[in-house]
Amino acid sequence: MSKGPILIDLDHAPMAEGPDTAPPVPDVDRPTGAAMQRAVTLAARPARGSGLAKWAWGLGLSLLGAVVSVAAWDFATGLISRMPILGWAVTALIAAFVLVMLIAALRELAAFARLSRLDRLHRAATEAKAEASLPKARDVTSRLLALYAARPELDWARANFTERKDDQFDADALLELAEAELLAPLDQAALREVEAAARQVATVTAIVPLALADVFAALTSNLRMIRRVAEVYGGRAGTLGSWRLTRAVMTHLVATGAVAVGDDLIGSLAGGGLLSKLSRRFGEGVVNGALTARVGVAAIEVCRPLPFSRGKRPSVTALVRRALTGLFGQE
Repeated sequence: MSKGPILIDLDHAPMAEGPDTAPPVPDVDRPTGAAMQRAVTLAARPARGSGLAKWAWGLGLSLLGAVVSVAAWDFATGLISRMPILGWAVTALIAAFVLVMLIAALRELAAFARLSRLDRLHRAATEAKAEASLPKARDVTSRLLALYAARPELDWARANFTERKDDQFDADALLELAEAELLAPLDQAALREVEAAARQVATVTAIVPLALADVFAALTSNLRMIRRVAEVYGGRAGTLGSWRLTRAVMTHLVATGAVAVGDDLIGSLAGGGLLSKLSRRFGEGVVNGALTARVGVAAIEVCRPLPFSRGKRPSVTALVRRALTGLFGQE
């Protein structure tokens, strides 16, 4: 036992945890946009399976198609031999079904061709801007005029651009003129589609309490929005084309981390900060609407035949403010 006072070295002694050193309390009620994040993840999920599995599925479907075709042929010919009138009627139905399937396949091919045309035009415009090549820019604008030659709502825009295009002697100026004259009306139409989708997703998330209803609404609304945005820019897609375009948009969003919810997203939204404290459902609705707007902006960038000029890219915050004004109120 030591005698005398005991000295404690405060510099090396563990300090008691106080309010100033305690970790921050996690904000468990902060909206995360779970419905949109699940919808984006589902849409961007890559198809799994090895090459052998794909061959197995392909051969199996081919064999099934051959069996069904032979069975239908035998059924029709046997029915003709027993009951000619009914047999020929069934044969006509089979022929009509095959014709409809061929037309559907041709429409899907045409849809892929339209999307590829927009993609080629976008790459050519990007190359012309990068190289500052006036001949390439003129070629791009000529192809752009041909693309929208059958759009009566763009008659005035085409006439105005045709009148002024020969006065441009710089590639950037010519492409910016085409963007201002030909694409400005289409941009407004595409933004209206994005605002409508954001409003619908936010409303369903905030009002409908059913499980997975918000995920279903977010997925279907975004699929419809991407399809309509493509139609606005002249890339009307079929069923397979729409799904491929949707996967491309969603994969880009996941890869760039654009579906993450940060403080800047919540704080910059109209009413988002207040609603997230008053009602978690309303806060989730605002965030899901904002994430839908992000998907819409990405779809516009993918489907637009010309890249955006500097400073002209749509603002997600402005989109959500316009879409949700009056829906949840404002701060």
